[in-house]
Amino acid sequence: MNYANTIATALNIGVRQAEKTIELLEQGCTVPFIARYRKEATGSLNEVQIAAVRDMLLRLKEMDKRRESVLQSIKEQGKLTDELAAALHAAQTITEIEDLYMPYRPKRRTRATIATERGLLPLAEQLMRQSEKSVAAMAEPFVSQAMGVESIDAALAGARDIIAERVSEDAVARERIRKLFHRTATLSSHVVKGKEEDGSKFASWYDWKENAMRAPSHRVLALLRGEEAGVLRVHVMPDDDTQAIEILTRQFVRGRGEASQQVGLAVADGFKRLLQPSIENDLRATLKERADREAIRVFADNLRQLLLASPLGQKRTLAIDPGFRTGCKVVCLDAQGKLEHNETIYPFTSVREERAAISKLEALVEAFDIEAIAIGNGTAGRETEEVVKRCHFDRKVIAVMVSESGASVYSASDVARREFPDYDVTVRGAVSIGRRLMDPLSELVKIDPKSIGVGQYQHDVDQKMLQTSLQDVVVSCVNSVGVELNTASRELLSYVSGIGPALADKIVSYRNQQGAFHNRRELMKVERMGDKSFEQCAGFLRIRESDNPLDRSAVHPERYDVVQRMAESVGATVEQLMSDKTLRDKIDIRQFVSDDCGLPTLQDIMHELEKPGLDPRAKFEVFEFDKNVTKIEDLRVGMELPGIVTNITAFGAFVDVGVHQDGLVHISQMAHRRVNDPSEIVHLHQHVKVRVLEIDLRRRRIALTMKL
Repeated sequence: MNYANTIATALNIGVRQAEKTIELLEQGCTVPFIARYRKEATGSLNEVQIAAVRDMLLRLKEMDKRRESVLQSIKEQGKLTDELAAALHAAQTITEIEDLYMPYRPKRRTRATIATERGLLPLAEQLMRQSEKSVAAMAEPFVSQAMGVESIDAALAGARDIIAERVSEDAVARERIRKLFHRTATLSSHVVKGKEEDGSKFASWYDWKENAMRAPSHRVLALLRGEEAGVLRVHVMPDDDTQAIEILTRQFVRGRGEASQQVGLAVADGFKRLLQPSIENDLRATLKERADREAIRVFADNLRQLLLASPLGQKRTLAIDPGFRTGCKVVCLDAQGKLEHNETIYPFTSVREERAAISKLEALVEAFDIEAIAIGNGTAGRETEEVVKRCHFDRKVIAVMVSESGASVYSASDVARREFPDYDVTVRGAVSIGRRLMDPLSELVKIDPKSIGVGQYQHDVDQKMLQTSLQDVVVSCVNSVGVELNTASRELLSYVSGIGPALADKIVSYRNQQGAFHNRRELMKVERMGDKSFEQCAGFLRIRESDNPLDRSAVHPERYDVVQRMAESVGATVEQLMSDKTLRDKIDIRQFVSDDCGLPTLQDIMHELEKPGLDPRAKFEVFEFDKNVTKIEDLRVGMELPGIVTNITAFGAFVDVGVHQDGLVHISQMAHRRVNDPSEIVHLHQHVKVRVLEIDLRRRRIALTMKL
């Protein structure tokens, strides 16, 4: 199969682009490497397009593997005809292949197979010819007590069972009914009798109906979750059978004789008993896959925004994991995130303890030269923030609320135990909160993305598809930012193009034994670092103190000679070229074009020389909640409040206004116009202004609007 042509057509890219991308992927190149350093080969395809080529290539290969398996199975049965083989080779989808295979698929005993065992197959074939002969006369020879066929009616019933199964397995019939379902099926749900009280959270769907193919992804997943919980019964089918049976009747019934009437009865039975449930399952699978893809897209977009959140940078940080009864765990970190001190304060047990806590925080800020305070946003978070505000520090210190999502998962993980073997989970959790403020990306890569809490129905979707998508996002973010080789953790290094966990361990071991890397080339001394791995990873690793200034940039070592020639052309060193814009302005990059180094790569090089290793993340901005609002009971309808976007779904965005319960800005309340995708309006961690629309204290729900 010509994969390049198929992929190019499906993704609307050039055949040459598809061919080159496939070639690079087959050579073991990663998506970030291809997108960044092989623009000439791919025609500057971006990461999303390259990942789409990779995924479609995998699906096509899996389809071909299944095609060969089906061909082999039918051949072993001795039933493979030239016509069937041609049809299988021409099939463009897995569904087409499975439809063609269905009559030959090994199956459990059915009514049709039992009828066949009783010798009724010839009668079924006679009926299918639909002659004018009396059906009783046709059936009489097949009546046999020994075969278990006790009457003419029993013989005809058995023959109809065989015909019904043939109808349900006919590839043309299945495709026609499938198209009908796609056009006309409704998605409906009803409450299971007796579950009205237990399943109250699904009350909105107790009597629901809408066009199946237009149902939004979040509603499909909500209904399926209700069904999984045993609260709802969900169906995906047309409102009546008439049109489907008419389609099948036109295909299988010829004439009006007795035999045709028998075939008509078999057609109706085959649809209702066999074909309708089968196609409904197919359509449910289609809806589920589509809903999964949309939910995963939303999750991936949120994760990207979270990972690329603005870093505070290398600041000496005091981090607090708040708690009422158990106290607040406090840790002090140096500018590199190293733990220097930890203890527990109890500001909420008594007035005396509160004063002691304030004195302790003031002393720690002074003793450890603290520049920033990170406060976990979970239980007691706002109250802890108020305690911090009552402190009188000897310097200006910013205090920031930090999301705790996933911190508990990290603190109990093998990664945390390896980092802090002598400390308990409370210390580890507080350290994670502080490091998240300093560099969200470096800390969050240590946590399973599914535990970060920015998804929509993430536990209901296809887990393999979700894992692949989220892995792509983490890899993309890590490589777009770049990684400092001499300080990066094992976890961060493992996401760098071409490295992975095993090689990351080798790099850290080498660094621990030999000291800091002096240049990128020294990576080749690391055990198991081969030429291919070096090619894939080198451009994404930075060495701030390298003896080669280009090692601080995203310029790939394979292009160092180009930069050297550029510098020589203006009579300068590489370092002078990087620091002097007037020298760079003298360079005509067209003079350096070669077969494998075109204008896109040269333009990237010039950009890197101007701003080597530039962090693409936005500048950090301090955010503050309304000081008069700390719990949901403080809210009043009509209040306008500052908030921060914590999660984005297909139906709206959740906003933290500082009351321990995020409010929902429904998609209809995001702008004074129709909004199709909340991501058009907001992004994760965006600072927004909202107005309170509704407060439901019993269910702890807050409705907000951005239409101020």
